[in-house]
Amino acid sequence: MTGGIFLFSLNDAMGKWLVATYSVGQVLLLRSFAALVVLLVLLRGEGLGGFRRAPRPGLQVARVVLSTLEVACFYWAVAYMPLADVMTYYLAGPLYVAGLAALLLKERIDRVQMLCVGAGFVGVLVALDPSTATLTGPALVALAGSFSFALLMVTTRLLRGTGDTVLVTGQTLGALLLGLVLAPFAWVAPTGVDFLLLSLLGIVAMGAHMCVNRALKLAPASAVVPFQYTLIVWAVVLGYLVFSDVPTGRVVAGAAIIVAAGLALLWHERRAARA
Repeated sequence: MTGGIFLFSLNDAMGKWLVATYSVGQVLLLRSFAALVVLLVLLRGEGLGGFRRAPRPGLQVARVVLSTLEVACFYWAVAYMPLADVMTYYLAGPLYVAGLAALLLKERIDRVQMLCVGAGFVGVLVALDPSTATLTGPALVALAGSFSFALLMVTTRLLRGTGDTVLVTGQTLGALLLGLVLAPFAWVAPTGVDFLLLSLLGIVAMGAHMCVNRALKLAPASAVVPFQYTLIVWAVVLGYLVFSDVPTGRVVAGAAIIVAAGLALLWHERRAARA
């Protein structure tokens, strides 16, 4: 999960850069096409058997819809809002998952887990110090995207018997189809460098989804999704290395709270497993 979140942080930074020039539809189309080329190579060994054996077809389709909605909402919101504000909405995802896991997955959520999740969210608020967001259209889109992400995590846990490549291929095809519909309305001819970045965006996102899907198949959603909070740690590091952004004291303090909450959750899970 931590590896996947790191890749998602790279994806978010590149996406914010690219949607300043290209439409959401074009970004979805080109990134998904590049990822699909790689996935087709991976699928050569599996053939179509993995798709035929995939359990619960209706839930598989619902998961593709949720994944497509989530990524479209993110790119659309980040084109109009500061990245910190959008990240704040999305980092509320673990709170949604904690409740949904108990409701839909019948996972037991104890008091320590809830305290760790709550502490992580406090750390996010401390680190990001987001500006006051009114209920504008982009803000509502970001809220819808964060809730879609939480539902995506829960459905992935329910479909943990599905192969990793099949799961990621479904997500990629959903984004590709939406991109095909939207891209022609605002097409901008990409430069060579931007075309490479758009292609790399899809490959990085594919790797991130594979990591997250694997984590959700190996452990309860309520245990691994809180590590989404490490996104702020990677954001601080990448911001300094790439954009020369020096983190403020609030960011450092928030990152420390997030790491502490994640380690506390990990310690609690291992202790429970030994018991």
